[in-house]
Amino acid sequence: MSAVSQLEAIHRYRQATPSLATSGQPRAEQFTAIAAAGYEVVINLALHDDPRYSLPDEPGIVRGLGMEYVHIPVKFDAPTAGDLELFFQAMETHRHGRIWLHCAANMRVTAFLGLYRRLREGWSERQAFELMNEIWQPNQTWSSFIRSRLDAANAG
Repeated sequence: MSAVSQLEAIHRYRQATPSLATSGQPRAEQFTAIAAAGYEVVINLALHDDPRYSLPDEPGIVRGLGMEYVHIPVKFDAPTAGDLELFFQAMETHRHGRIWLHCAANMRVTAFLGLYRRLREGWSERQAFELMNEIWQPNQTWSSFIRSRLDAANAG
C-alpha cells in the first residue's frame, strides 16, 4: 500500500492544505504513515477515556515516532471557549510545521478548524466551514457553540 493510500485509509481523512491534514481516530499503525508523510505534530481533540475512540498510549506512540503530541480533550457534548482558545494557541505555535489534527470522527476538528480559519485567518464563513460541512452538519450543541464564538468575535 502506498504512503498516500495508507493516509487515505484513515477514518474520514482529509488533506486540508499541503501542511495540514484532519481525520478521525487513526489506528496505532497508521501513525507510522503519518510520521513517514512528514507530519511533525499531532493535535488530538478527542478524549482518552473511551476505548472505542482512543488508543491506550497515543502520546507514547506519537512521540516514539518523533512527532510532538498535543492533547486538548474537548467533550463532544460540551465544547468550551477555553478549549477553542487552547486549540488556537496550538495552531499558532505549530503554524510553520506539518500538522495532523484528529478527534474521534473528524467532527470536533473540522468545527474548531472552521472557527480558526474564520476568526484567526480571516476566511469567509462559507470557505472556513466548507470542510466541516463536507464531513457533518453540526447538531444543536455545536451549531450554538460555533454561532456563539462567531458572535463574540463580531461583538469584540
